[in-house]
Amino acid sequence: MSYRYKIATVFLLGFFIDCINIFMSAIALPNIATIFSVSPSMTAWVSNAYILGLVLIMPISLWLSSLMGYRKLLCFSMLLFSISICFIGLSTSIYSLIFWRFIQGLAGGLLIPVGQALVFGLFPHHDRRRISTLIMAIALIAPAFSPTLGGIIVDTLSWRWVFFSNLPFSLLTACLAWSWVRDGQPQPYQQPDFKGMIIINIGLLCLLLSFSFYTDLHHIFFAITSFAISVLMLIVYLHHSAHSHAPILNLQLLKNCNLRTAFIVYYAVPGIFTGVNLLNIFNLQFNLGFNAKQTGLFMLLYAAGALICMTSGGFLYHRFGKKTLFFIGITLHSLGIGLLFWVSHADDLIPLFLSYLLMGMGGGLSANIAQISSLEDFTGQDLLQGSVLWNINRQVAFSIGTIVLLSIFSALPISNRLLHYQYTFLIAALLCAIALIFVWKEKPHESPNQ
Repeated sequence: MSYRYKIATVFLLGFFIDCINIFMSAIALPNIATIFSVSPSMTAWVSNAYILGLVLIMPISLWLSSLMGYRKLLCFSMLLFSISICFIGLSTSIYSLIFWRFIQGLAGGLLIPVGQALVFGLFPHHDRRRISTLIMAIALIAPAFSPTLGGIIVDTLSWRWVFFSNLPFSLLTACLAWSWVRDGQPQPYQQPDFKGMIIINIGLLCLLLSFSFYTDLHHIFFAITSFAISVLMLIVYLHHSAHSHAPILNLQLLKNCNLRTAFIVYYAVPGIFTGVNLLNIFNLQFNLGFNAKQTGLFMLLYAAGALICMTSGGFLYHRFGKKTLFFIGITLHSLGIGLLFWVSHADDLIPLFLSYLLMGMGGGLSANIAQISSLEDFTGQDLLQGSVLWNINRQVAFSIGTIVLLSIFSALPISNRLLHYQYTFLIAALLCAIALIFVWKEKPHESPNQ
């Protein structure tokens, strides 16, 4: 195996672990909510804490790689990841579980941007599209199969083994990183903008807390105050970054139309799907009587749809262009979510099957094209900064999509439990379709440097 494929293997293994950590654990959330006697929105923090850890560490991961070297950093991240898995599986309260998920996010956030930057540097130009397709194949297929496996684990063992099952993969990745990665001469990075990092993370934390205050505590004043602080932090950061020589997140890269559109599409499709999937897991198990394994099996249909579009996405990209494919993908995804509105009984399998198939096709096509197009205009330092920005956006999209839909679910004045879920899915389908407006307005020939 050539060196560049060894590096790709290390990164893809780490990326695989990151993907299944979000979706495989989601299938266990109803069980966790029952065991610890907490609400669905409280269990969402099992995922949010992981994402907060990722967002906190990702912006400084490239700087840490210049201090430690690629080999040590990648190996250390997977060892810390393995340690956190053990403590997560042994947690005796929801709060200790959330804390160790945060530590696990810190560990995962060290590997992803550094690994992707290394891989993209070794796979330039047309080769990058090939590796991008592999990345998105894992990003869509691994979450599709992992809920099925997670459901089997929950039904036969317990929710704890959903996390313990990741341990062999993280240890294998640590060993391969130590054996295969060469340190070489990592690019020197100046000390990160820690002030900017603190501002960004306070803003994100307050944003997530604002929704939690509303859904869990039903305290409007705290929710509005927390949301206002998050907006203030964004304004402060924009002012700060404009006067910083090396901002922690280079938001100027969003002037690139490819990256900007990819951001929007990721919130509208994978982001909203994460929230829809979480709510439907509770809906299927609490309202329609499916067990965890049966709930996870529906994601196989999502995988089938995603696989169909993943295998043709790169070819279609060159023939039809991203705008047409985004239109097709977003439309299919919206229709798939909308079909959940018509699922009222456990025997409504046809609309349920079609829903997951269409969501998979739309999600696979949209996310694949977003991944391919997001960084294709960047090289050198811009590529490294773009990699950090893109990966942070990918994780935040999952969290924001979940927390927004949970807030909508909480706000709807519907007493019937089933209708409560159904109308939330209908609103989610409309939110997804709104992205079509932004895709339509994009300037097709806008220069990357404009």
